[in-house]
Amino acid sequence: MSQGNYIKKVAIVGATGTVGSFIVEELLKLGKHEITAITRKDSPAASSIPARVKVAKVDYDDESTLVDALQGQEVLIITMHAQAPVETQLKLVRAAAAANVPYVLPNEWGCDMADEALSKEILLGNTEIQVRKLIEELGKSSWIGVVTGFWYSYSLGFGKQTFGMEWKERTWTWIDDGETKMNTITWPQTGRAVSKLLSLPIEPEKEGGPSLSSYKNKFIYVSSFRVSQKDMFASVLRVTGTKESDWKFEYESSAKRFQDAQKQVFAGDQSAFPQFLYSRLWFKDGSGDFEARHGLANDILGLPKEDLDEATKLAIDRAEKGLKYH
Repeated sequence: MSQGNYIKKVAIVGATGTVGSFIVEELLKLGKHEITAITRKDSPAASSIPARVKVAKVDYDDESTLVDALQGQEVLIITMHAQAPVETQLKLVRAAAAANVPYVLPNEWGCDMADEALSKEILLGNTEIQVRKLIEELGKSSWIGVVTGFWYSYSLGFGKQTFGMEWKERTWTWIDDGETKMNTITWPQTGRAVSKLLSLPIEPEKEGGPSLSSYKNKFIYVSSFRVSQKDMFASVLRVTGTKESDWKFEYESSAKRFQDAQKQVFAGDQSAFPQFLYSRLWFKDGSGDFEARHGLANDILGLPKEDLDEATKLAIDRAEKGLKYH
């Protein structure tokens, strides 16, 4: 089919952020899209946006600036903090509808939000449900939710609250029996997934062929690794040359970890949120293993197989440096 069957113009919010920067990098590598970074008019981030990316400065309190920035765009990608105010996304969605942007990739990145009960239990679902509902009600755009699982290197290096490792103390906390499988992803794989998704033909070029339109108002599932804590620990031993005897072990149930963190979060202690979120996905109900329930789109998108130990090396480096931010 003609070039008209492919996405050309892509706008992204959060182009210099943790996830957004990798999406921009991979889109630029492919070289098939014109990219526009949507930034606040007073944001210093504009100075660090790659030269090949256009910049549109907006005022979130003036919808007309958002609409103007989105005129002629075919896709709006939203990347921001998981706990960012919902109204920020809703303003973007309304502007996308007013500008007739066909596709919106909301700020989903992470857990399987198709499981609405789970999404509400982890306190992230209400925002995303509102966003998807508004997109559908306005009827001008379609949403595609990209489900990735947790960021592997970030999470492993973060500490006990997430995957159970405290590197500097050589302490490993086993959650339940350590055998629960969970889908995780690297930041580069996330960028590749989005760039390849937006490079699919809009409509199938042959019967049964892949297309962007087949994901309208649906979730797409991508991953780097489907691993258990035991898989992670084995990788840590390989990468670091440490032995089991070098480590101290603690044991906790996922349910108790979740309940303890939930009490803290509900009492206003947001420092417990990582444990609250991750502990729930370690439950043995398979909530963190979306590959088993839905399969993956990795092959459809042509995503590469990745090396777990290389991702673990990055996690150890982050832990050694004490990096907690994304």
